Amino acid sequence: MHSAGATPTPNPSPQGGGENVVLTVADVTFVADLSGALFWEEQRLLVVSDLHLEKGSSFATRGVLLPPYDTIATLSRLAAVIARHDPRTVIALGDSFHDRTAHRRLSAQDRDAITALQMRRDWIWISGNHDPALPSDLGGVVASDVAIGPIAFRHEPTGASGEIAGHLHPKARVSTRGRSVERRCFASDGERAVMPAFGAYAGGLNIRDAAFAKIFGSPGFVAHVLGDGRLHTIAASRCY
Repeated sequence: MHSAGATPTPNPSPQGGGENVVLTVADVTFVADLSGALFWEEQRLLVVSDLHLEKGSSFATRGVLLPPYDTIATLSRLAAVIARHDPRTVIALGDSFHDRTAHRRLSAQDRDAITALQMRRDWIWISGNHDPALPSDLGGVVASDVAIGPIAFRHEPTGASGEIAGHLHPKARVSTRGRSVERRCFASDGERAVMPAFGAYAGGLNIRDAAFAKIFGSPGFVAHVLGDGRLHTIAASRCY
């Protein structure tokens, strides 16, 4: 998904929820983490999507100068959520790298950080539209999709029941205290879910966009919105 960089915004007013919330897909219970990750406790499986590592350096090659700290910021956040949940397996749902050559621009420090995150656990890179041909020297294994029980993990959503995907970078816009607030969110209707982008510079697509209607069929799904200190569960129909 091509999108602009995200800009921090004020916290939306609470509509229920807490620091983390329970998210159910096809009768499987996940913890939706405030970081934007999903954790399947029964499988000790952590899922993140759309890291877009080296987006800053990609823009720099085209003359758009962004602070070159997105990769280290994203990997630091990922390290924190891995430390919090101690997963046995990590699945990165595609577009882990912002372009086909981004892995070559990783610093030695960032490569070491990825290696450290992979220690003592299985790691699966799902290929995405930005990184369709991931190299074998990054550690872990590469797959086009992964099925575990009733759940299918892939990059681009199809709307299938039991699907957890990324690609669209969902975000929700709500009105609070007379001002508009826009934040990244999980989008889910209990049968399928689209995950927020995890990358520091990844932008987003409004959940009222037609792309989400194709997946969910109607605005009868919910947005689990990433706030400053908690997740807020808001009906998509209340967003604009």
